[in-house]
Amino acid sequence: MALEKKCHLVRQNYQTPLEWVTGSLQSSSSPSAGGSRKHTDLSTSYGVNTNTNTNTNTNTNTNSSGTGTSSSSSRASLASLRNSLSENPNIYDFSHIRKATNNFLAKRFSSSSTSQSWRCAIRGKDVVVIQRKFRRPIETPELRRVLSEICKCHHSALIKLHGASISGDHIYLVYDYVAGADLATCLRNPKSPNFTILSNWMSRMQVAMDLAQGLEYIHHYTGLHLGLVHNHIKSSSVIITEPSFNAIICHFGASELCGEIVRRTPPHQQNQSRLHNKTSEIEEIEEEHSSSSDSRQVKRSNSKLMKVQGTRGYMSPEFLADGVATAKSDVYAFGVVVLELLSGEEAQKYRTNEATGEISRGTVIEAAREAVSDTWRLRRWVDSRLRDSFPVDVAEKMTRLALECVDVDPERRPDMRHVAGQISRFFLESKGWVEKMGTPPVDFTVSLGPR
Repeated sequence: MALEKKCHLVRQNYQTPLEWVTGSLQSSSSPSAGGSRKHTDLSTSYGVNTNTNTNTNTNTNTNSSGTGTSSSSSRASLASLRNSLSENPNIYDFSHIRKATNNFLAKRFSSSSTSQSWRCAIRGKDVVVIQRKFRRPIETPELRRVLSEICKCHHSALIKLHGASISGDHIYLVYDYVAGADLATCLRNPKSPNFTILSNWMSRMQVAMDLAQGLEYIHHYTGLHLGLVHNHIKSSSVIITEPSFNAIICHFGASELCGEIVRRTPPHQQNQSRLHNKTSEIEEIEEEHSSSSDSRQVKRSNSKLMKVQGTRGYMSPEFLADGVATAKSDVYAFGVVVLELLSGEEAQKYRTNEATGEISRGTVIEAAREAVSDTWRLRRWVDSRLRDSFPVDVAEKMTRLALECVDVDPERRPDMRHVAGQISRFFLESKGWVEKMGTPPVDFTVSLGPR
């Protein structure tokens, strides 16, 4: 009774478990629509005629009668409906972005990205505007094409991109606002390290499955044949929603639209480049921007400067070598996130030897490789906040699958179709284990208090 009373007192100041985790009492209601609701549609901006289908159907109606007229009219109505839907991306006028964010003086939105962002209302939608700097010049036709294709992508595990605005060397991306907390905070809240809302095995499996299916969609099922990649998969780029605790991937399309993605050269040129890289002297210079990200400048002996940007612990070896993001580098980062999900540990951390004062680096990958050597080590490695209540055989399978994803050789890594299929199977096995064990569902009225 004392515990329930204490938990009730804790909860009465917060509306949801995620608010307790983030320590925020910010309302999830939409902000006031301070910005203009006028916008410039992509078709208007670039002079694209979107009425072709409607005009064609109108002419058909004129020359037909009876059933033909009705059918053509239906087609015209469908075409008009299709054109009225917000499927086509929007190029927002920069003045509207500026007005919606109160000339960028509005309170900054705390997001997983190191870029500046603001939550505001545009065209009656609750959105987040993210500012990104162009990494390379992009021609207007290419930008229009890529933006159009990315805005057509729809998946429950991806935050939708509505459109963008351009000013100088910056692009402002307009995404849906999603209430929740990032996965890194849910696993490692510095204010309450012994507590996590993902306190049972099935919640972790749900996050892994959502993330796998979202990446599978990006790599294989957009139907765009663009070879899309995310390039910034990490635990802080995954939002855990409330109250369902599903996982949603942030910032899809940002790397493509700001020019970060560099496509690989043809195979014969690629082999020559790799051979040259192996014989070149490489000097790495690290520049700290924040506690969660870094920028590496790799200077080769031929005096050419290559800038590789990413987050420590998530960058694959080949990405560090040539700066080219691929689906396999996304798979590598995904594997790291799964290992974080299983262990609750950071992707990479530094330890100081108290006796010698030496600083050593440890990674979750190294720890996982040691853990799968025997069952006893695995049980100790899996997050202790799960209270040893998980199917050990499934945990081992998940760990081994994640280690396949972080293989040094990209050719030996599985693709996300295979990974998503395997995790779906492990999810069903876990569900069967829960039903067999009769594990009760999580009671948040009890688990809200730190353990």
